[in-house]
Amino acid sequence: MAKAAEILCERWSLVVIRELTAGSRHFNDLRRGVPLMSPTLLSRRLKQLEAAGVVVRAQDGRGVAYELTAAGRELAPLVELMARWGSKWVRRRLGADDLDAGLLMWDIRRTVDASRFPGRRVVVRFRFADAPSGKREWWLVSHGGVIDLCLEDPGFDVDVVVEAPLRIMTAIWMRDITFGEAARSYGVAVNGDRVLRRVFPEWLGASALAHPPEKRGVHRGAVVGTKERRTARPRTAHPSRA
Repeated sequence: MAKAAEILCERWSLVVIRELTAGSRHFNDLRRGVPLMSPTLLSRRLKQLEAAGVVVRAQDGRGVAYELTAAGRELAPLVELMARWGSKWVRRRLGADDLDAGLLMWDIRRTVDASRFPGRRVVVRFRFADAPSGKREWWLVSHGGVIDLCLEDPGFDVDVVVEAPLRIMTAIWMRDITFGEAARSYGVAVNGDRVLRRVFPEWLGASALAHPPEKRGVHRGAVVGTKERRTARPRTAHPSRA
């Protein structure tokens, strides 16, 4: 136990392993999944995990890639168990500083169901007015079954615009509240293409740690907050394509 802790209990090590189990393979992808970790520290942790036989470096079409070894893959149940433990017992302590638009959007990008989109290019713009400057607007681009995430306008026509407080979008993602409830009472508006708007909850997906329907609302106060509740219904006009 002590020897395992020497390897795994260094700060961020298990979070890096979580990203690798989720499918990230390249340094920049790992950085997006661990936005609070400096590049220098990420590089150091990868080298430590490689030396411990948990991670191996490989080459692919994008350059250097990182993969879990057999030893690393055996940690997947441990990582999932710790994540579920944190979701159950620590989530009620979430504060505004714990919310991160980049991490949320990166997780959403990983689980968007591209099969719900038509064959043509589809662009969805997310707006979080309460997010820090530089992280308020995001674009998901679906084309040919591939989902890309952009922090800068990719220059294509926008099909759907999603406007929501960051905390509420996080609550939707974690299934603490339903999309319908968020749209009715928490200032969430989805404007644009009628068909895509209607199936929004289906193509959006949910976090791997989301509460099943029977558990929804258990941690509502931790994520939503009563002060953010609104009574006005959102508009449903088509977004500008300017």
